[in-house]
Amino acid sequence: MKGSIIIVSFFIIGTLCGYYQLLPQSILNSDLSYYALCGLMFCVGISIGCNPDTLRSFRSLNPRLMFLPLMTILGTLCGCAVVGLLLPGRSLFDCLAVGSGFGYYSLSSIFITEYKGAELGTIGLLSNITREIIALLCAPLLVRYFGRLAPISVGGATTMDTTLPIITRYSGQQFVILSIFHGFLVDFSVPFLVTLFCSV
Repeated sequence: MKGSIIIVSFFIIGTLCGYYQLLPQSILNSDLSYYALCGLMFCVGISIGCNPDTLRSFRSLNPRLMFLPLMTILGTLCGCAVVGLLLPGRSLFDCLAVGSGFGYYSLSSIFITEYKGAELGTIGLLSNITREIIALLCAPLLVRYFGRLAPISVGGATTMDTTLPIITRYSGQQFVILSIFHGFLVDFSVPFLVTLFCSV
């Protein structure tokens, strides 16, 4: 929760700096967001590479549970497609691009902003932050009414980092490896799916 508040705070500060033109125009017109994105991807690679035990532990997963990331991706995209068909003013592919962030707001919102503009990028940011907050705050209810896998699916790409502690607490220690595996695969799909739907 603290991490989400920090991210939102930086977003608000950035919005105010842009609105009141507090930064030099040369910075605003540069490829700064692209380089920040490259830095984020580098950090994700470091976090995975620093822990080889995580990659080895994936082999112990129940083969049936390996379909959970695929079901999370398909379920999210189906829900976004329904919203895209019902929501006036937004195309189906705009909604699919926003949903393809799967909670990974720091990466997906940059991509969406680059391809589709700041308005849709902001919608993507808020949508994905909301997904993470729902996973953090509603994990006990999700486990109670929908089962132990529900918080993992709702958490999307965040289940290997920010929502992992809350998933461990309410779903149980036995789902830690699955949660990391799920987050890793969903995380990996974000840049491909977001750019795909933004390019259509």
